[in-house]
Amino acid sequence: MPDFSIEESIRQAMEEGVFDDLPGKGKPLKIDHNPFQDPDWRVAHHLLKSSGFSLPWIELFGEIHANLQQARENIERAWAWQQSEQDRNSTDKTAQVAWKSSVNLFEHQVQAVNDQIRTYNLNVPNHQFQIPLVEADQELARLMNKQDS
Repeated sequence: MPDFSIEESIRQAMEEGVFDDLPGKGKPLKIDHNPFQDPDWRVAHHLLKSSGFSLPWIELFGEIHANLQQARENIERAWAWQQSEQDRNSTDKTAQVAWKSSVNLFEHQVQAVNDQIRTYNLNVPNHQFQIPLVEADQELARLMNKQDS
């Protein structure tokens, strides 16, 4: 009996073209069945999904992600502008005032995101879905260190 590993068998089959004519080749997999889903809720979830609805906590997760991404993009843009003004050795204090204003706005946006995260964490069906709060100071430090690298 030859000593083949599964990986070698699959590689050999691929080289021989065994998988070339499979139905759906080149198309994304359509996985509708969630094996971890409660069978009692399967029909309800299917109806909601097929009608374009989703659970409120899932929609809130999307809002949190979008709001945090927007806040990060805004502060990154402000940091880049502040750095470009600093590189020009500008004696104008406008860049420093604008940066402080941007940091203040970012901190308020993070506070609003954290309020959303707290609501989300209270509504998820399992603690494994909970997400940590965002630390504005850590976000700012990461941004400034990333630019220095």
